Amino acid sequence: MIREPRAKRSSRLSLTQREAIYAYVFLLVPLVFFATIRFYPALQSFRLSLFTWHVDPARRVFVGAQYYQELLANPVFHQALKNTLLYAAITVPVSIGLGLGIAILLQAITIGRGWYRAIYFAPYITPAVAIAWVWGWMYNVNFGIFNRIIIEWWDFVEGIGLPWLAIDPQRFLRDPEVALPAVAVVIIWQQLGFQVVIFLAGLQGIPRVFYEAARIDGANPWQLFRHITFPLLNPVLVFAIVITTINALQLFDQIVNINFTDQGGPLGRTLSIALYMYQEAFSRARLGYAAAVTVVLFLIILVITLIQLRVTQRRVEY
Repeated sequence: MIREPRAKRSSRLSLTQREAIYAYVFLLVPLVFFATIRFYPALQSFRLSLFTWHVDPARRVFVGAQYYQELLANPVFHQALKNTLLYAAITVPVSIGLGLGIAILLQAITIGRGWYRAIYFAPYITPAVAIAWVWGWMYNVNFGIFNRIIIEWWDFVEGIGLPWLAIDPQRFLRDPEVALPAVAVVIIWQQLGFQVVIFLAGLQGIPRVFYEAARIDGANPWQLFRHITFPLLNPVLVFAIVITTINALQLFDQIVNINFTDQGGPLGRTLSIALYMYQEAFSRARLGYAAAVTVVLFLIILVITLIQLRVTQRRVEY
């Protein structure tokens, strides 16, 4: 019996086919992880939203879409949805715009760039609970640092005879009109370091020859940004927009801890969908209704993310 040479047998699979097989094998591990840790709990949440909650599964009563109908007619949910969209509308463009601007400035320096990057990134890796407590103290009406500065400013302008420039002390977390923007400032401040690092990495990946060629042709800084930097940063920009939006739609830690005595207040003006879901589940023991809120939040995030990917993604060839 004549055996086929080993080299000939191994050539049945090309290098590309073997690489594809290895890729599928390695991709199987995170796929199993997401299926068991992510997808299965999501399906269970949807199933739970169709039943009244009871510890004994046999005593759970099927209610169908009742919780969804109640949710859509609930004014508290409407307020939480409005607040959540406002958080996203404020924090996403501001943090991305500031992050891109700071990253461009850091790209222009060589000495101390690492230190600046670390300083900007430090708030992002700081626990959100600690940040919320510190900012809550600074926002305090009686002894917060911001109101102390306002009082000192008041005394200064009165001393120089310009009392019309004085500003009254602010009730940052107690004024329904100011509370949400005050929380949004905290979120922007914490997220800024992430944007800076992401955009700085994207800027360093743009070939310098493009800028050199454009400068030879007489391009000014604005033209360099518009025709080179911004288009080639599109993949990084899409990633930053999507991730920042998802984080904004899931806000919880900062809102809970910045005003611990009135979570989601005043008058529900800082309430987010995630916090509303938590309150329904663990304060009112309505786990079925809270699961319905979770499903609706998932659908909102999915739809917004798909729209963002459709609108912002474009192919850049160079």
